Amino acid sequence: MFKLRYILYTLILSLIMFIAFKGIDLMKNVSNVDQEKFEMLMNSEYQKYLYDNPISASYLGDLRYNTKWNDVSLDKIKADNLHDLAIIDQLEKMDLSSFTEANILNFKLFLDQYKNQVELYEFKIYLMPFSHRGGIQLQHETAESLPLTTLNNYEDWLTRLENINTYIDQIIILARNGVDSGIVPPKILMQRVKKQLDFHNVSSPIDSPFYKVFKNLPNTLNNEEKNYIAQRAQTVISEVVTPAYAKLIQFFNDEYYPNCRETIGISEIPNGAKYYETLARHFTTTDYDPDYIHNKGLSEVERIKKEMYKILDQVQWQGTFSEFLEYLRTDSKFYFETSEELFTEYLATSKRIDPLLVKLFKDLPSMPYGLKPIPMESAPDTTTAYYQRPAADGSRAGYYYVNLYMPEVRPKYEIEALSLHEAMPGHHLQIAYTMELDLPEFRKFGGYTAFVEGWGLYSESLGDELGMYKDPYSKFGQLTYEMWRAVRLVVDTGMHYKGWTRQEAIEYFLDNAAKTKQDVINEIDRYINWPGQALAYKIGELKIKDLKQKSQELLGEDFDIKEFHHQILKDGGIPLYILEENINNWINQQIQ
Repeated sequence: MFKLRYILYTLILSLIMFIAFKGIDLMKNVSNVDQEKFEMLMNSEYQKYLYDNPISASYLGDLRYNTKWNDVSLDKIKADNLHDLAIIDQLEKMDLSSFTEANILNFKLFLDQYKNQVELYEFKIYLMPFSHRGGIQLQHETAESLPLTTLNNYEDWLTRLENINTYIDQIIILARNGVDSGIVPPKILMQRVKKQLDFHNVSSPIDSPFYKVFKNLPNTLNNEEKNYIAQRAQTVISEVVTPAYAKLIQFFNDEYYPNCRETIGISEIPNGAKYYETLARHFTTTDYDPDYIHNKGLSEVERIKKEMYKILDQVQWQGTFSEFLEYLRTDSKFYFETSEELFTEYLATSKRIDPLLVKLFKDLPSMPYGLKPIPMESAPDTTTAYYQRPAADGSRAGYYYVNLYMPEVRPKYEIEALSLHEAMPGHHLQIAYTMELDLPEFRKFGGYTAFVEGWGLYSESLGDELGMYKDPYSKFGQLTYEMWRAVRLVVDTGMHYKGWTRQEAIEYFLDNAAKTKQDVINEIDRYINWPGQALAYKIGELKIKDLKQKSQELLGEDFDIKEFHHQILKDGGIPLYILEENINNWINQQIQ
């Protein structure tokens, strides 16, 4: 009897264990299926992004949609929001228990991306389609990133131009809805847009900014092709482009501009204060509120100013701090006379930096970069420089664009810090390196402003370790750039959250940094145009510097700057809270 009971007990226990293990296997299979679904979803959503954003696709080197413009109709915008909600629902039903570590991070970042889009949709900022920093009136600059070498390349661009009237009509509808909803930009910025639109008010097609790319056709085309392209371009510009812009100019001048607001802060639009709080979180990838960021900026301004006073002592300056700033802005020895001299110095500085990078980095991108002047149509209204990433297929290098407009306001003492930020080891190193990593496309070609711009600003500080800033004025230039980003925290939150006027922001900037007035005004208008974005730089830089200091203190003699930089860059652009987790784990592994 006992033996029979023992046999039955053993059979029942085995059956229970079999069912349990089978259940675990089934759960694993479900989770594995979910991981496959997730990987397919990442790929399909990236393909949707390229299809929905043909201008960005062209910029990345994907030419499949080269004849199209983005669909910015209200119906498409609403449909995209419903699509985002459906993706969130699909993702939240997935079981992550058998996901790889890499895919768990991919999942977290992918889901956050859609949640952020849904959160921002509610504020209807898409009803403000005009910007002096880009947009419909500067679409001719899109050709800068196109591979215009073959007949097909030019025909694609001309076909795209033939459809620009539909794109402009959609912009007008958005703007009209914005006026009706009270979601309109500051009039002070739209004055710049008015001037940019005037470039399209031409009587001859060859005077249109769109014709610039057809004036010096490449030798990859034969004479017959060149004549055909030039004639077709003049026809398209005369019959489609110029009339479409004439309609846009009339709408802008008669209906839109008069209804733009006199105020500058985004808090002045409906639900604007909440929108700015949301932007502060999104751009910094933290839970910091605008008040905390404002106060952090004030403390950083004071800290950096103390470092600046050390330079004043070094050069034996006898006057006040304000007088020193004015001296830097006005003495001709700090400026080049011509744009050509300025460009040559940017080029020389960049090439002087490149061979020094092996001191601090064990991994460098294979993709090269070059320098280009910022196009003349936008140069008066934009900042000192910017970076354009390489094409995804390697057909276009990265480019460091520099502003040569009014060289008499572009100081020599800024060139080293600016080049470190925009090219190497700043944006080009980080972005081109990320594009070579084994990552999903949304991470290769996306990123987080706090990380990307935080890295750029941190890179400026590496000038000391690379043997730059030997001239005290260049070191002051680096401190000026660091101060510039600290001032951003104060003036951005000041204007958009605390009711500062544009003039108050300009004066605060001029009182604390040696940037020239032309630059300061352009910078302030940039922050008005793009609320919250300027918060990311200093917040990101401070986090990287804090993590570096922590690593040095805990690892002591075992700290390796090359390995630290590898750990910072190895996952591409990520939120600051994930970056901090990664570095803490790396430190703990080193200590154990």
